[in-house]
Amino acid sequence: MTTIPENYIHEQAVNKSIAAFFKEYGIGKHFKKVNAYKSKGIPAIRIFIYMIQLVFTKKSMYMNILNGTHNEGFSKDVVYRLMNATYINWTMLLLYISSMVVKRLDGLTDEKRLNALVIDDTIYERKRSKKVELLANVHDHAAKGKDKYKRGFRLLTLAWTDGTTTIPLHYRHLSSSEPKNRYAEARTGMDKRTIGYKIRQQAQTKATDILLAMLKQAKKANIPVKHVVFDTWFAYPSTMMNIKETGYETIGRLKDTTKIMYLVDGKKQTLKQIYAAHKKRRGRAKYLLSVEAKLYNDKDETLPARIVFVRDRNNRKKWIAFACIDMALSEEEIIKLYGKRWDIEVFFKICKSYLNLSREFYGMSYDAMTAHTAVVMMRYVILAVHKRQNEDPRSLGELFFLMYDEVADMKFADVLALMLDMLHKALDGCFSLTDEQINMINDRFLTNLSGYFNDLLVRNKSCA
Repeated sequence: MTTIPENYIHEQAVNKSIAAFFKEYGIGKHFKKVNAYKSKGIPAIRIFIYMIQLVFTKKSMYMNILNGTHNEGFSKDVVYRLMNATYINWTMLLLYISSMVVKRLDGLTDEKRLNALVIDDTIYERKRSKKVELLANVHDHAAKGKDKYKRGFRLLTLAWTDGTTTIPLHYRHLSSSEPKNRYAEARTGMDKRTIGYKIRQQAQTKATDILLAMLKQAKKANIPVKHVVFDTWFAYPSTMMNIKETGYETIGRLKDTTKIMYLVDGKKQTLKQIYAAHKKRRGRAKYLLSVEAKLYNDKDETLPARIVFVRDRNNRKKWIAFACIDMALSEEEIIKLYGKRWDIEVFFKICKSYLNLSREFYGMSYDAMTAHTAVVMMRYVILAVHKRQNEDPRSLGELFFLMYDEVADMKFADVLALMLDMLHKALDGCFSLTDEQINMINDRFLTNLSGYFNDLLVRNKSCA
């Protein structure tokens, strides 16, 4: 008697979940939009699904081929040709799919709840590589000392979060704009009309310029969000003013430096000067100080902003400052909304530790690296949706809100008044009681109720 291995059953369950996700969101129709299709042979979407499934089988494509378990009907060269294609826009494929997921998740939360776009970067390391296209010596903000420069790329990522679920929307592997910091250059002779040529040019552009391009594409995709949140690496007055022009409000943690100043009471002041010149709140306040200021740029253009100082949890004697250009938000809302920025750090950790970001594929093509990152982020989207559907009661979605609205339309006082009316008709039909006797029974019942319910019923009865 043969037995079915547990791993086989697990793989079959994973494959069904991924197939159900692709069917539910109609992923196939987006492949043609981004030129990810083939005129003949194995469909591109089938190869894409295979690549997503690999991490859940705990094996690589190489090990599957070596063990003779690679029974997909195509060779590894088919996979590599798809990943190395210069005409496929992998980042837009992720944006199309993620925007559909975000719009569905947004319907599960109250309209008053503030969601946010989070922008941040992480190091995409290629320690032993030498000839990878646009490989550079990049600065790691989180590292110190000799390890602050690493060989690889800065993976700039834009994500949506509601504080419960994080969905990646866009990304770009950033090299260095200085040729002296690059180990290898982009390949030559490419058609300048292709996606491959354009993304290589973007990789050598400033991160702030790529950030604005990402936000414009998110706006075009109608992502339902108003605020953008980021750390000190992007919280410059000129950057925040440029983001405002794209239609988004910003919240950023400010860098304590003498090089950046803000207009307060008509004077240009640093954060330390602003903090020292104003009276702080006492006691266990959620924030120490709130000041209305103005951001300005080289063209002497200004933008109103609210600067909020809070106490540093790691050092009670120090403070942290946030700037928000949405003057309608309260200080508590600014602090709460910025706290959602941490979700993208968790996203980076999961992608690197569990979903094999930068560890599963070691190709030298910039196109293949972009394609593989799209695969990793799509794995995360599928896991995030699966978690939301199985663990979050809000995933009941429209059914929950329909039930909630139906119950909310009938208040307790209305139900009790309806029951008393039914009791009145029952007594009148079963017993030979006069209207005065029935009213006396109702009055006796109401008298025994608490004063609160009694007032509600009397008020309801008078309105009727």
